[in-house]
Amino acid sequence: MDDTEEQTGPTTHADWGAGHPRLLVSSRESRSVYDIPVDGATIGSGLECDLRLPGADPVHASIRHDSRDEYVLTMQGPGETSANLEKSQDEERRGDEILRTGARFTIGPWRLVFMRDEFADHGRPFGGREGGEFSDQQLQEPRPDYPESSPS
Repeated sequence: MDDTEEQTGPTTHADWGAGHPRLLVSSRESRSVYDIPVDGATIGSGLECDLRLPGADPVHASIRHDSRDEYVLTMQGPGETSANLEKSQDEERRGDEILRTGARFTIGPWRLVFMRDEFADHGRPFGGREGGEFSDQQLQEPRPDYPESSPS
């Protein structure tokens, strides 16, 4: 094989919405699993929220499922994420964070962990990385176009 020849390895590009995306939700008093609907979810204490958490702001955060088959977290209330995007209450706009398996965030007394089965989590090749995180890796096939099943 020629060194300039491009190799492709296993892929994490499953069907749109595949991989059983979910949140592991815990506090001192309770633990549960919340299956994220294919169109995303709102999180907070308000009655209109999909996942209601006592002690949170009425609409504290949202998770949207975008057209690239990523689940994206937007925090509207105070909290921390595994990317250390701690924000103060008076900040008007927060950055979005693409959720990968194991991504953590907090909402009041609640700890939430995003999980998605490895075969569909676009963050790394299915089957893991050989040789560690900083070794040369085979490229994945290009991401499929999800226009028919994804939101516009």
